[in-house]
Amino acid sequence: MSYDPIIEASSINDRPKMHFLDVRDAEAFSRGHAPRSVRVPIEDWEVAARTGETSFDNVDYWQKAIAELGIGERAAVLVYDDGRMTEAARVWFILQHYGVETFILNGGWPEIAGRPELLDAARPPEGGAFKAIPGSGRVGLVDRQILKAKIGSDVRIFDARTRGEFDGRDLRRNSRGGHLPGATLLPHADLLNGNLIRSPPELKELLSSAGFEPGAHIITHCDGGGRAALAAAAAARAGFEDVRAYYLSFSDWAKDEACQIVT
Repeated sequence: MSYDPIIEASSINDRPKMHFLDVRDAEAFSRGHAPRSVRVPIEDWEVAARTGETSFDNVDYWQKAIAELGIGERAAVLVYDDGRMTEAARVWFILQHYGVETFILNGGWPEIAGRPELLDAARPPEGGAFKAIPGSGRVGLVDRQILKAKIGSDVRIFDARTRGEFDGRDLRRNSRGGHLPGATLLPHADLLNGNLIRSPPELKELLSSAGFEPGAHIITHCDGGGRAALAAAAAARAGFEDVRAYYLSFSDWAKDEACQIVT
């Protein structure tokens, strides 16, 4: 069953009231935010998701981190960032991985700032018990070993990085550069029209033109997680049902010399 994780600002009031999570930095949040919204400490979450002791395997850590946002078992959550969309997508991916019904606000804070009819839709945090169930989201998670075993199969690898990263000219902070065998480049910037994720028909055409056929088993990646999450959300919005993200992405792949890289 297809699933669109993106909500347009114009349709906020058509949904049951949701918890608003603000994924901007603390300074931006202090300057203005949706009433009753809760700020996600994204600076901590980003590090935790990539650190051995607190990575996705540490369910207790994430259960506590999610519960601290006031999210209960039946919560529906809307996340927004400053309009870049990658940080909201990062938090969306983590929350949905552990079973939270989560959506991304298309365009982020700029789409709702100064619009009280939308800001007032926020539901106050309800608290209560929350049980994290890893792998219960619509979009799956793969690690290096799983992806390594799938190379050469019918999996379609969606590389959401830039052309420079894909070609190996931009190493970022990696010791090796290039791309995974069989990967298809579709930069995350192409998924956006300004700060808005493109419509489902536009994304479907974009992915089709890149060679992603209907029913394809897609695994997205970038360099550090945010763009991979956005690509996964875009693929789901385009109607693909078998979508997963290699969240640790190319920086994790490149550090393992046993993992092949094409230049």
